[in-house]
Amino acid sequence: MSTEQKNLVLVVLQYSVVVKGIERKLNDAGYKASILSNDFAKIRNLAGSTDLFLLYLPSDIADNREKMDEMGYICGKVNDSGRGMIIIGEEKDHDSLFRLMPVIGDYTWINRPIEMDLLRPAIDNAIMGPEAAADKKRILIVDDDPSYARMVKEWIKYKYRVDIVTAGMQAITFLLKNKIDLILLDYEMPVVDGPQVLQMLRQEDETKDIPVIFLTGIGTKESVRRVMSLKPSGYILKSTTRDDLLEYLHNKLK
Repeated sequence: MSTEQKNLVLVVLQYSVVVKGIERKLNDAGYKASILSNDFAKIRNLAGSTDLFLLYLPSDIADNREKMDEMGYICGKVNDSGRGMIIIGEEKDHDSLFRLMPVIGDYTWINRPIEMDLLRPAIDNAIMGPEAAADKKRILIVDDDPSYARMVKEWIKYKYRVDIVTAGMQAITFLLKNKIDLILLDYEMPVVDGPQVLQMLRQEDETKDIPVIFLTGIGTKESVRRVMSLKPSGYILKSTTRDDLLEYLHNKLK
């Protein structure tokens, strides 16, 4: 997407030189960015000339009642405005914030410190809206390690629609109700492991043709032979890099 004439408002609860640096980077990238650090009631008036809001959160915000109230007010104003928003915060704060304020799940989350090569496609996707997102291939991550699953989702969510479940039986239930283009399946899980999930998927007409890629943490010849003997569509080592994973998925789904 061209960044020409795309107006962004960086909403901050606590002004800092870091925020000013982000504004400068956004302008250098071709956006027209400005900062709103108080009088958040202006969000409604700004919405008419703004393509996207970016909310920059201070550290440990979940422990600050005043800042949490401000955040809730901002989310309400943005929602009423009909505009999209990206939330920028520290990864360690995400889960506690989500428990306290589930509405943040409606917005794209970007971890601090910001990597512009991740932020720019997130901005473009948010501006394009849900219609464009619906055209993306949809991937289900099945892994009992939620931290690893979230990391993979952050890596690939700008190119694909991504869902996460953390147990084998959850995956079966989810897949019977949702259309998925590819599954990233943890090989070793408690109760119902990856091979058992794959076997159950192959027995159902609705799921038997979905490509299944095993995620495995062990790359020895014996472990790879054992994984591939189950005839999945492929396997990926959990130590793989983001770029290698994106290239692998692109080749599988093209």
